[in-house]
Amino acid sequence: MARPLSGLARREARWAYVFLLPWLLGLVIFQAGPMVASLVLSLTDYDLISSPRFVGLGNYAEMLEDPKVATAIGNTAFYTVLHVPLALVVSLALALMLNRVTGRAAGFFRTAFYLPSMTPYVAVGVLFLFLLNGQAGLVNQFLGLFGVDGPQWTTDPAWVKPGVVLMSLWNLGSTTIILFAALRNVPRDLYEAAMIDGAGPWQRFRSVTLPMISSALFFVVIINTIAALQMFDQVYTMFFGNQTAQNSYGDAALFYVVYLFQQGFQFLHMGYASALAWLLFAIIAVITVVQVKVGNRLVYYEAEPPGGTR
Repeated sequence: MARPLSGLARREARWAYVFLLPWLLGLVIFQAGPMVASLVLSLTDYDLISSPRFVGLGNYAEMLEDPKVATAIGNTAFYTVLHVPLALVVSLALALMLNRVTGRAAGFFRTAFYLPSMTPYVAVGVLFLFLLNGQAGLVNQFLGLFGVDGPQWTTDPAWVKPGVVLMSLWNLGSTTIILFAALRNVPRDLYEAAMIDGAGPWQRFRSVTLPMISSALFFVVIINTIAALQMFDQVYTMFFGNQTAQNSYGDAALFYVVYLFQQGFQFLHMGYASALAWLLFAIIAVITVVQVKVGNRLVYYEAEPPGGTR
């Protein structure tokens, strides 16, 4: 039987709830409340003007027949499959470079590598709209120095999504810093022991570095996958501000959240948009669960007991 709390413990518990109250209110008002409301709206036909009309699972049935839903999912999946591995490799390479920098220059380079993440996504979209311009963009001018005729990144349907992937590598500051922090926590004596055993640079990286930072790699894979599946700002800024240009590449830049936004705020199909949002939530939840199940078998935890069981 639990002992009753003392007067001091009760006062501390009350103050704990007081300090938690702003967060709890924010959770209910800005997250849990809207989620419940969107779930209810997903079962209705609602256009912001007339009263919601209950349609049951009609919106979800309509998604199965909507060809643009499949197109948007395909475009988003293509981007995610390319972006997440590339972001991981590039961020790890940058983190390894940062880990080698010492002295006063270390702080400068850490700041410089993180600064691109501070750039607003809309500004990044506008910037890369110029950089990826097929006629005068700096990317194609750079390729021209090597005799390569650059593609039409922003108008050719075959190159629109690779162009978006290239643009997404601009905002890798957060991932780089996370991996850099993980690298800094790898014990030096493990490298020294590996060198004594005759391990070369690649063997030390594969047998020491990767296992010791695997939990950080696991984390950034999950958050980058979730972010990639919700890609919106840069794509909408680059490809959905000019109707004439949009006709040239069709639905090549129609990402899932862009289509959701169009249904909700362009066509005022709020019920259908809410159903699309819940489908995205379900997709992210399933992918995350699979990643966690698979990742737990591959990630090394220092507190893991012998035998690999936890």
